[in-house]
Amino acid sequence: MLLEEKMDQQETQNDELKQRVEEVIQQLRPALQMDGGDMELVGLEENTVKLRLTGACAGCPMSSMTLKMGIEARLKQVIPEIKEVVAV
Repeated sequence: MLLEEKMDQQETQNDELKQRVEEVIQQLRPALQMDGGDMELVGLEENTVKLRLTGACAGCPMSSMTLKMGIEARLKQVIPEIKEVVAV
């Protein structure tokens, strides 16, 4: 029973973290959309955010810079538990 309670607690924490990540993404999304791009949250594993860049961002040579210097930096600033952001 103790193992089930621990797993439920971890799942709840992960859901809360995912919700916080979604809120930050919603704040950042308009900046990408102004240039014809967008992003979607694919998943969250062990405090690593997995994002998919879409639209103009998908083929842009600056997308890795946007991902690390923009999106990842902001997520880490707002949610210190985030380790990194990776594109999938």
